[in-house]
Amino acid sequence: MPHSTQGVPGSVDPTRILDWRTAGVQRLLADARSAAPAEAEEADERLLLQAAHRLISERVRPVYALDDARSASRTLARGRGSCSQRLAVLEAVARAAGVPTRVRGLLVDGSFWYPRFPRLRRLVPDTVVLAWPEFRTGPEWVSVSELYAPLGTLGAANPRGFTNSGPQTLFEALSSTAVDWDGSTCDSDSCSSFDLSAVVREDLGRFSSRDALFAAHGQTLCPPARIIGGALMGRRAAS
Repeated sequence: MPHSTQGVPGSVDPTRILDWRTAGVQRLLADARSAAPAEAEEADERLLLQAAHRLISERVRPVYALDDARSASRTLARGRGSCSQRLAVLEAVARAAGVPTRVRGLLVDGSFWYPRFPRLRRLVPDTVVLAWPEFRTGPEWVSVSELYAPLGTLGAANPRGFTNSGPQTLFEALSSTAVDWDGSTCDSDSCSSFDLSAVVREDLGRFSSRDALFAAHGQTLCPPARIIGGALMGRRAAS
C-alpha cells in the first residue's frame, strides 16, 4: 500500500544533489523561461517545467550511469546522465524557480531493466531504488508522470505504454507516454498496457528530497560497484 503523504511538504532548498544555485542550473532555468510558451505565467509553473524537461532531453545525452547522488550541476557540465540523474536536474530547475519538490521512493524489480541488457541480465541488481519526483504546482502535488497530461490522456495517445526496450528512455517517455507505477489506470476487469505496478516491489514513501531518500535507503549498488560499473557503462548511450 502507498505510504501516507502527510508530513512531507517538500522544499525549494538547495541540497548536495539539487545544487540549483550553481551557474549551470541557473542558466538552464533562464533558457527554460525563454523557451516556455508565452502564456506561461507564474501561476502555471508546469509549462516552465515542461520547457526545462525538453531542454534537458536535448542537452544531456542519455547514458547508463550508476551514481544517483551525482549533483545536478555536474550532470549538466558532463552533458550526459542516466534517467535518474536527468530527473535530478529537472528537480533542481524546479527549486530554482521556486517550485517545491519532493520524491517518492520506489523499490523496482531489476527485471524492469532486462530489455536494456539482454546479454547482461546477471549483472542487473535484484532491485533498484528509484527516486520519482513530485512538484507542488499550485495547491496540488503533481507527479512527474503527469507533468504533461493526466495518465489517461497520455495512455490514450500511446496505448502501447513504456516497455523499457526501445530507443525511448524513461525520461523522454514522460512527455508522451503514461508511466503508471500504481496501477491507477486499471479497471475492475483488466489492467492497461502502461501499468507498471507489477514491477514495484515496495513503496518506500515520500521524502523531502532525493538526498533524504538515499540517506534512508541507500543507492542500488555499493560504492565500489558504482565506480566499476560507472567506468564500464558511463559512456554507453542508452538505447
